[in-house]
Amino acid sequence: MNVLNIEVSDSITPEFALPIESGLNQYNDEAVGFNENKPLAVVVRDEHGVVLGGMLGRTYLGLLFIDLVYLPPEIRGKGIGSQILKCVEDEGRERGCKTAVLYTITFQAPAFYEKNGWQRFGEIPCLPEGTSRVFLRKDL
Repeated sequence: MNVLNIEVSDSITPEFALPIESGLNQYNDEAVGFNENKPLAVVVRDEHGVVLGGMLGRTYLGLLFIDLVYLPPEIRGKGIGSQILKCVEDEGRERGCKTAVLYTITFQAPAFYEKNGWQRFGEIPCLPEGTSRVFLRKDL
C-alpha cells in the first residue's frame, strides 16, 4: 500500500459506503463491546397501502436518533406528526434509550418539536442567509 489516492465524489455508492460503514461499525463494536444499532421507521400509509410519509431514525448506544421526517402538506396540521413522533419516542424507550436527538432547519419544524417537549441545545447558521440548523434533544 505505497500509493494512496484520494477521490472526491458527489454520489455515495455501495463501493464507498460498505467499507466505511462496516469499518466504523467494527471499530465501535470493539470499543463498546456490543452492537445494538437498530433502524427505526414509523410510516403513514393511505387507504391503498401507499406510504405517504413518516419518520426514519435509529437507536444506538442508548440514544434515539431521528434522521428524516416528512409528511405531505395535505395531512399536516391534523395531529399525525405528533402521533408518529410519540410512536418513535415510545419505541426508543422500549429499546432502552434515555435520550432522543435530532436536527432540523429553522424553516422546517423546530416549533413542532418544542411543542412536543423537545429542547434546543444548539444552533448553527446555514444557507440560505438567515436560516440555521437547530439541534434538539428530549429525555425519554
